[in-house]
Amino acid sequence: MKIVSAIIAAATLAASTLPALAGPQSEVLFQHKHWKVELVAWDDGVVGCMAQVEAPGESLSIWTFQDESVQLQFYSTAWNFGEGQTADLVVQVDRKPSWNLNAAELYQNSVLFNLPNSDAGVEFIMEIARGNRLFLRSADGAEVQDYSLSGSKASIDALIECGNVITQKTSGNPFK
Repeated sequence: MKIVSAIIAAATLAASTLPALAGPQSEVLFQHKHWKVELVAWDDGVVGCMAQVEAPGESLSIWTFQDESVQLQFYSTAWNFGEGQTADLVVQVDRKPSWNLNAAELYQNSVLFNLPNSDAGVEFIMEIARGNRLFLRSADGAEVQDYSLSGSKASIDALIECGNVITQKTSGNPFK
């Protein structure tokens, strides 16, 4: 419940200061082991929640947005993709069966993939939450990067709480 209160307070603050912002603003809501969860607000009114594990120059982020979409972001300062490209990836958590992430967007230093709003998408996130290590590979199986999942269970729980707060209807009409 403490996390929900912090999220509501941060979301209220972000909403009240949006016109004055020059770029995205964020507030750390939760940290556990190698992970942190942030509330991020952009100056166009979009609000998102992010759970992230990072090492120098590298990160894995799971984003949730107000429209209930969920996106994976793999980032590295060593990558320079430009714009408008896609690639097929393979992701594996521990020694479990691999997941194919086809047509992931390559954008500058990031690989972006929108997870399906389905049982498979939920299963994938829960596998990350229960895992120890995530391996990112190219379509032919060559290892690209790996990430620690230590602390991911508690952080994904906090991400889900944050996502539940930002997706609540705010029409002012309690009957909608």
